Amino acid sequence: MGTDDRNITSEVEAVLDEHVRPYLATHSGDMKVLGVEGGVVFFQLTGRCAGCAAANQTSEDLINRELIEHVPGIKKAVLANGISPELLEQTLALLREHPSF
Repeated sequence: MGTDDRNITSEVEAVLDEHVRPYLATHSGDMKVLGVEGGVVFFQLTGRCAGCAAANQTSEDLINRELIEHVPGIKKAVLANGISPELLEQTLALLREHPSF
């Protein structure tokens, strides 16, 4: 992860702490950022939000909106629940090779 990705990750975490995690906490949930690559935030929902039927809608409606609005350079957030670390690393490697995705 380059310096720019680390700086963006810090911004992402700050926005999540202020705008997203308080909402998730009302549902006994939270989220974990797995990585940021090429403007894409990969995350998992945790607690009661993990595996929730509304997880995709939460991702699209809340997390994407807040991150895109508050963090310059973020294009989207991708829910990575159930993805192994190896598969996530392969995905990140592909994004590095093909930044136009």
